[in-house]
Amino acid sequence: MQFNITKDFLEEIQSLIEVNDSEQLERILDELHFADIAEIIDELNLEQAVFIVKLLDSEKTSEALMELDEAQRDRVLNALSPREIAEELEEMDTDDAADILNDLPENIAQEVINEIEDEQHAEDIVDLLRYEENSAGGLMAKELVRVNENWTVTGCVSEMRAQAENVTRVHSIYVVDNNNKLKGRLSLKDLLTSKETTPIKDVYIPKVDFVTVNTSGEEVARIMRKYDLEAIPVIDELERLVGRITIDDIVDFITEEAEKDYQLASGISQDVEANDSIWDLTKARLPWLVLGLLGGIGAAAIMGGFEEIFEKHAVLFFFTPLIAAMAGNVGVQSSAIIVQGIANDDLKGSIGNRLVKEILLAMLNGVILAILLFAYTFATKGELLTSLAISTSLFAVIIVAGLVGTFVPLALHKRGIDPALATGPFITTSNDIFGILIYFMIAKAIIGI
Repeated sequence: MQFNITKDFLEEIQSLIEVNDSEQLERILDELHFADIAEIIDELNLEQAVFIVKLLDSEKTSEALMELDEAQRDRVLNALSPREIAEELEEMDTDDAADILNDLPENIAQEVINEIEDEQHAEDIVDLLRYEENSAGGLMAKELVRVNENWTVTGCVSEMRAQAENVTRVHSIYVVDNNNKLKGRLSLKDLLTSKETTPIKDVYIPKVDFVTVNTSGEEVARIMRKYDLEAIPVIDELERLVGRITIDDIVDFITEEAEKDYQLASGISQDVEANDSIWDLTKARLPWLVLGLLGGIGAAAIMGGFEEIFEKHAVLFFFTPLIAAMAGNVGVQSSAIIVQGIANDDLKGSIGNRLVKEILLAMLNGVILAILLFAYTFATKGELLTSLAISTSLFAVIIVAGLVGTFVPLALHKRGIDPALATGPFITTSNDIFGILIYFMIAKAIIGI
């Protein structure tokens, strides 16, 4: 049965903390999954949350800490001593521990590392800290099961038992040579059905998908999705096996990237959450709002330059929002498709071919929409030239917006800039300005002054 926090249950937990009834609290919380404990901690104030973390065994709270809301986790960690943080890290996989240390002030992080009693664990964590956060090296964990190609089946099983004690879940068994270079993977079925004296090099599978420490997180996600992998080994520049990335790590990465892209597409320039301070939220939102303001001023200036045609053909004014909205909508649609294709690695062919395809698509949509708009304006206004000017403008605006929405994310991606930028206010504002400018230029050419 799925656990749900009720108001009564939360009040009971808070009351037990208030009277310092540690025994009853442990009895209740020990029966819960670490994710449920994290959910409870997220609902408590800082003092109560710290009480829970200090009360329970680090084997459970270390897992709960990784499930906490990031802001709450930072507050809890800041309330713990370096020694207490080290106790939590000793129970974590190396990749999670490295993530925690990355979020701590440098001086505190160093104190925490010095407090970790398991020297090998501390060394592995420090090794991970040297890699870029969103690279395979930054995502990988050191915990894995590896066997030497020169071992026999009997020796292999014995070594695997010892190694598996430090691995939460054994996804794969990797085979290395005497220099720790990745040679392949070992099938558990082949291991169990082979003679005890059989060398591992006679039964392992040489074909194995892998990534290097410098492979981007996006590429790791693409490879794991393409080949339906639960885990993938990571090698260094010398082809030595240094870690593995599991499916839960890459899912977390994809989720974080999706949240960033969504915020960027919504006109938020940095990673923020609803619970952040008003100042942090303002800093994240204001730059794009200023851009929108400048775009609006630019559009107003353009319209001011066509004041004379407005005076003679006021009906054009009423269709200005429609033209601007269609330009923005078409641009966002085009850019969203391109960004999605880039993210999924589905884009094929050259930029030129992609632009030609977008022109043809925009022309088809533009013709249909222009005919509908012409029929409406002529039926309601009865002015042939005005209806022709408005509908022709719409056709041209749709083509230009489609091209801009296609080209901009491709160009950003080629320059190493997140193409999600092209699905937000940037593309909308630029297409609004282009749309209005094209609208009045075509209207002036067809109708005249």
